[in-house]
Amino acid sequence: MSELNLKTISPESKSENSQNGQLADIAIIEAQGNARFNRLGWKRLTVVLIVEAIALGALSIPSAFATLGMVAGVITTVGLGFVAIYTSYVVGQVKLAFPHVAHYADAGRLLMGRFGYELIGAMFALELIFLVGSHCLTGSIALLNISNNAICSLAFGVVSAIVLLILALPPSFAEVAILGYIDFVSVMLAIGITIVATGVSYGKAGGMSNWSAWPKDNLGFTEAFIAITNIVFAYSFAVCQFSFMDEMHTPKDYVKSIWALGLIEIFIYTLTGALIYAFVGPDVASPALLSAGNLMAKIAFGVALPVIFISGSINGTVVARYIHGRIYKDSVTRFINTKKGWITWIALISVITLVAWVIAEAIPFFSDLLSICSALFISGFTFYFPAMMWFKLIRKGKWYSRENLFLSIVNAIIFVIGMIVLVGGTYSAIDDIKNQYKAGTVRGAFTCAPLE
Repeated sequence: MSELNLKTISPESKSENSQNGQLADIAIIEAQGNARFNRLGWKRLTVVLIVEAIALGALSIPSAFATLGMVAGVITTVGLGFVAIYTSYVVGQVKLAFPHVAHYADAGRLLMGRFGYELIGAMFALELIFLVGSHCLTGSIALLNISNNAICSLAFGVVSAIVLLILALPPSFAEVAILGYIDFVSVMLAIGITIVATGVSYGKAGGMSNWSAWPKDNLGFTEAFIAITNIVFAYSFAVCQFSFMDEMHTPKDYVKSIWALGLIEIFIYTLTGALIYAFVGPDVASPALLSAGNLMAKIAFGVALPVIFISGSINGTVVARYIHGRIYKDSVTRFINTKKGWITWIALISVITLVAWVIAEAIPFFSDLLSICSALFISGFTFYFPAMMWFKLIRKGKWYSRENLFLSIVNAIIFVIGMIVLVGGTYSAIDDIKNQYKAGTVRGAFTCAPLE
């Protein structure tokens, strides 16, 4: 046999061929993964941001208007909306300047090193898990309302958690965007039904609702600040922006998305808050669809089920992508297109949903705890972190130079707003918890009693 043939069948040659084959397989998996997670255009990004940002929180705006009055309510809603658009623009500029930033935690590393990465990563994960829990609780309330408290609220809580888990399973945001159209129609119909129903009631009452242009009488700090934070947290879409932009095939197009989303939010929130408050008056409920009458509230809750579960599930997807990507940073498992990838992904989504459900059911003052977390975290994600990013990562030259002075003042003001929300929001939520305990209105943990 020739020397050439001997070399062809040698064990070393077989081993080398096997290695080359494995490398080729890994390259194929990576190519497929990269292609799967780079399909988001600016229109789909807008839809995904709408899914994450606009939920039944829009129907808490009328009660904020009832507290602040029509004038302050409109000014606060419009003003904070434009601030949120600007801070999201800054977040996008950081992503363009540092393409490796895949989640907010990565931006934390740029700001404060390893400490910033761990701190903001923990804030990011906690906020999103609590938001999943919030939607689980909202789903339970909706199902109880629709069914006239037919079964134990814990059972509806489990049903809500299962639905959230299933909807969070698609790992790509481009896949979630398909559900976004259903989500948007759902929330618009729920808001529309509520506006029409309250408007009809207003007409039957002879056009009397006693709404006021000015803040309510004897308004205390806690009540006023909770109303403001309800509006602040409605504009919290920047928290997931890095995660969504990481899947864009043309990241520079993000500006179109944040302007589209921001203007849509300002329009929806201002119109919803002003009209429903004008129709119902100072006694408007939160969420406002509870002011639409018993039958119409059931219809509105039924129509709102898609937005409750779709908007809640995307928070689970985002936090799972962050944790999964961190664990399997240097492995093809991170692409979730292998057997191991799917097993670990499903397990992680299940754990996140379970933890969110347990927290929501176990903590008797969960709504206020969520307000505390939002005050602690959203104040940073939407306000003072973007301001810090501009000063440290985006600004070129001295802050007081002619070309930087105006934006330096703007970002300093935004930083101060973030600090005020952080301190005032946390104090107000804690004070409200104390008042609930004094009044004896704190519900029990893991109870079958109807939720309020």
